[in-house]
Amino acid sequence: MNYQHLHPWDITPAEARQIQNELCNQVISQDRFDDIKTVAGVDLGFKQDIARASVAVLSFPDLQPIDGVLVESPVSFPYIPGLLSFRETPPLLKAFTQLNTEPDLIIADGQGIAHPRRFGIASHLGLILDKPTVGCAKSRLWGKHKQPKNEAGSIEYLYDKDEIIGAAVRTRSNVSVVYISVGHRISLDSAIRLTLACCQRYRLPETTRYAHQAAAGQISLPKKQIETEKQLTLF
Repeated sequence: MNYQHLHPWDITPAEARQIQNELCNQVISQDRFDDIKTVAGVDLGFKQDIARASVAVLSFPDLQPIDGVLVESPVSFPYIPGLLSFRETPPLLKAFTQLNTEPDLIIADGQGIAHPRRFGIASHLGLILDKPTVGCAKSRLWGKHKQPKNEAGSIEYLYDKDEIIGAAVRTRSNVSVVYISVGHRISLDSAIRLTLACCQRYRLPETTRYAHQAAAGQISLPKKQIETEKQLTLF
């Protein structure tokens, strides 16, 4: 799977913010996709300055794992809220290039445009990979909302002043909400609908759960050396 080289990665935090301010204008908040037959989830774990980046690809709508890659890679960009995609995206891109199955949709464990500069990791990945992406975060980074009802599928829009930047969504009854926002090439309505379709029994989408289990080392995987990094095939 190829990707676009939109900017350098060896940059300062100030340069990263400027890149976000420039690239956010290229995000498409409308549906630009055909049938969704495969959905990918991404997750990262860190041990000091080593990232364990996983991508899991599931069939859709039955959500069966069909492909996945785990890559261990050093990171140099510091941990700064609002700039996490500059720390997390490079290891994920290395994992995406090793996939055998190109996903039709990516659900990122993080923000899309529900971000102070409208450019979280879901938008960053979507623009670089030129893929429809959704941000599905466990916590709120930006904006305000009313509390949705406790029933599964209940939503309340997330606002920054008068602008809708996402939604607080109850994916299962009586669980904490997740925060869904447009990443790239998808509308908010479709982002909510497809994310809910990926939530079978738990609060988080199955895509995120598979990717998280791999990144956390909860899935036993065969190892294969690739140059100076490690690639681990999930399925």
